[in-house]
Amino acid sequence: MAISQDHIPPIPPSAAALAFAAALVAGITGYFLGQASSIGIFGGSKNGARELKSHTSDSSGDEDYEKLRNEWKTSDEDQEIKDFAANEECKLVLVVRTDLGMTKGKIAAQCGHATLACYKHFLRKSPNSTMLKRWERYGQMKVALQVKSEEDMEMLQAQATSLGLCAQVIHDAGRTQIASGSATVLGIGPGPKSVIDQVTGHLKLL
Repeated sequence: MAISQDHIPPIPPSAAALAFAAALVAGITGYFLGQASSIGIFGGSKNGARELKSHTSDSSGDEDYEKLRNEWKTSDEDQEIKDFAANEECKLVLVVRTDLGMTKGKIAAQCGHATLACYKHFLRKSPNSTMLKRWERYGQMKVALQVKSEEDMEMLQAQATSLGLCAQVIHDAGRTQIASGSATVLGIGPGPKSVIDQVTGHLKLL
């Protein structure tokens, strides 16, 4: 006996087909919700768009960007920006005592100690320093100069400190060539070239 097609029961959809349909509906719904949110229909995304702009905009006229940039500044950076030109070159000066008779290798080692001492001073006292960042970014200029006595070195350190510069004196441990505790190198900076030159501009190169 033949069975009419009108009496054939419908084939239920498979689980895979149902899952695909559900994913398709969810994707379409999510797309339209995202579009609606981006144009401000739901109200909260407008602030989000403004926040993104303030992080990425390079325009100095953008009020949101300026406000955010000012919040990032620390008090010491504000002081530095006020006192020094934005494009001024920064350098580190290493003043070496020539009366000690140190060899070239010994001088190199002591200059390394002085450079590290100045850098660590900034990391402790002012890790966000504009001068330190500028010095790091533009070649980390170092200049080796000479001085003939400990008294002259002490005067230079006092003068540098009075101008607000970092001034670190290295005292040798006395394991090799010179007496223990001898002041070998004075590190000044990193700092603006014009200010450091007020202290060491008259000294001769090493």
